[in-house]
Amino acid sequence: MAIFGFHSSRQYRSMSAAGLSETAEKLRVHLQRWWGYNEFRQLQLESMQLVMQQRDSLTVLPTGGGKSLCYQVPAMARDGLAIVVSPLISLMKDQVDSLTSIGVPAAFINSAQTPDEKRIVARQIRRGELKLLYISPERLLQPFTLDFLRGVQLSFVAIDEAHCISQWGHDFRPEYRQLKTLRQEFPGISVHGYTATATEQVRADIVEQMGLESAEVLVGSFDRPNLLYRVERRVDVIPQIRQVLERHSKDSGIVYCISRKKVESTSEALNRLGFRTLPYHAGLSDEDRRRSQDAFIDETVQIIVATVAFGMGIDKSNVRFVIHAEMPKSLEHYQQESGRAGRDGLHAECTMLYSAGDAETWKYLMQDVTDESVRSTAEQSLRSMQRYCSSVRCRHQMLVEHFGQTLQAERCGACDVCLQEMTPAADSLVIAQKILSCVIRLGEKFGASYTAQVLRGSKGKRILENRHEQLSTWGLLKDTSETQVRHWIDQLISLGHLRQAGEYQCLQVTTTGRQVLRGTLTPELLCVRTSETTEQADDSWAGVDRSLFEELRGLRTRLAIQRGVPPYIIFSDATLRALARHRPTSAATLQQVPGIGAKKLQDLGNAVLDEIRRWCQANRVAGDVGFGAAAGSLSPALLAAAPRRSELAEDYLQLFEEQLSMEEIAVQLDRTLETVSRHLAQYIETRRIRDIDMWVDPVVQQRVERSLERLGASGLKTLFDDLGGTVPYHELRIVAVAWGLRRESQ
Repeated sequence: MAIFGFHSSRQYRSMSAAGLSETAEKLRVHLQRWWGYNEFRQLQLESMQLVMQQRDSLTVLPTGGGKSLCYQVPAMARDGLAIVVSPLISLMKDQVDSLTSIGVPAAFINSAQTPDEKRIVARQIRRGELKLLYISPERLLQPFTLDFLRGVQLSFVAIDEAHCISQWGHDFRPEYRQLKTLRQEFPGISVHGYTATATEQVRADIVEQMGLESAEVLVGSFDRPNLLYRVERRVDVIPQIRQVLERHSKDSGIVYCISRKKVESTSEALNRLGFRTLPYHAGLSDEDRRRSQDAFIDETVQIIVATVAFGMGIDKSNVRFVIHAEMPKSLEHYQQESGRAGRDGLHAECTMLYSAGDAETWKYLMQDVTDESVRSTAEQSLRSMQRYCSSVRCRHQMLVEHFGQTLQAERCGACDVCLQEMTPAADSLVIAQKILSCVIRLGEKFGASYTAQVLRGSKGKRILENRHEQLSTWGLLKDTSETQVRHWIDQLISLGHLRQAGEYQCLQVTTTGRQVLRGTLTPELLCVRTSETTEQADDSWAGVDRSLFEELRGLRTRLAIQRGVPPYIIFSDATLRALARHRPTSAATLQQVPGIGAKKLQDLGNAVLDEIRRWCQANRVAGDVGFGAAAGSLSPALLAAAPRRSELAEDYLQLFEEQLSMEEIAVQLDRTLETVSRHLAQYIETRRIRDIDMWVDPVVQQRVERSLERLGASGLKTLFDDLGGTVPYHELRIVAVAWGLRRESQ
């Protein structure tokens, strides 16, 4: 088993480039023709080439990383029918609807179809009219299905949600284990697994259980930089949820709860506040669940409140927020569930509300697990989840580390810790000792709420009756809010220094807690910043006219209703923003927008162009921004490049050589100025360029250089503050690099 990560995959590409360049171009043509994209995201090309070479493989990419394209594009490029194993009927339908909307011949066979519908699909297969067939593992392995497919020219087998194969995965399904027999049933074809969530242990188990022969394992970065992660102690759940919803007044989102009862009560409470929500859980009838899911997908309902039963079958790309009203049971589940936000690559928010009691709820639900190894793994996963909630470290870093990776950036700029919404307490040891001492003084017979009241110096009736106002620990934290004290108690529980015992969840000091009391162990406690929530910098709206975006969103809804498909299948939010940014007014320029393939251009082009032309005329603004003469010598492929997280080194180089401004490059490549400046800094340093007048105004350069002479190389933040925040970071970075080069030559 060979394993290639993001960096080693580039080595794999270079070693094989000579023999694969023709194949790569063939794949690129199909990607552009059907899906409207000219560039591959990270590992997509490598994964597709393995399919084209008929080499078994496992591809691990984050949710929203484009893993479906890894088998859909090769299916169009190869002869024969590709079999896609999918676990849910809803997921099959969603995928097939999306594919047929762009002209890709795909179908599914499942138990929800009538016999006539199944016969129609069978006839299409016999005639060679389909390129992709979606099917469940149970149906695929039925003898009559296998017999039927033996008479069909198959190209390969793709196993979606491949983590279901492993008992160590977060969503193990025993029926997936039986897929190993495909090796014997179809010995001449390759088998490929795809998943968004798989630790190293799970990846190895998938390869072994599937019997993949000399499998290549491609593992992309697990980081989702477009997601903003927040963790808050749950104090008053509905108002806390409401705060998030009000930041996303027109957006779709998911609220997760642990229990069915909590789903129902939360949905009802939010509806009373004026939000449009529906519940979803296993206790509802099939019809009610289908109705809730369809309403969410069709955007007649903004918010779905659900248990973890909801989500795997949802490929909705424009989910802008995910709220966990209670703590999930593992980081694998959290990564998968929160990853349903921002699948289009645009910014999205993931907020988790937790309390120490969530862990006890999960332990209660796990008590029926009889397999000791499974129970041990589940408890370990729960502890990892608790550490994530109570940590002061970057949340993006903690998530990727869980999957065996690291972030290069010191601060992600997209979590509550790095945005300094959560900060270390000034004297964590003293605070912890005060709390633990109070627990002991109370005889370890009271819960968290009562303990917090004693620490804050409450004179409540119960405290006075128990004479606990006379304790030496009474009022030790009187100047601290009850929310903050409870937050610290929860952290001590999560860190294992306190535990909750008995029916009334009384606090008890653990062995490590006594080490804290002796001062031999120092915990790291967090303070919650009381100021308003910091907003993540979101430059994905750069150059986008919001009013045109809303007009186009309305058009998308109307087109979706006419065609009976979800709005996001018509156009993703990313495509709508690109349309509202570039305002194409002709078929030639419309085709250059990411996400506009040949079929959508033919079916929807006139409606989109009419809407944009009307808007431009009404608002007296020009269309075709960034196209034609404004684009200079840039190629259509470059202009149409889809937003992606992989590096665009060659594209940047071309634009730097043409001496375009950072702002122009950002518009052309749909990138942030921060990202452009990092590439430009590398370019300047590599080429030893000292004249940067084409990128930074000389007057600004002089101001920055004076600060640099005074401060030295002390970091961009120090430089930014010294200049009173008047010079943006992207310009500071360029001046600092050029200044450093001049210093070196002196």
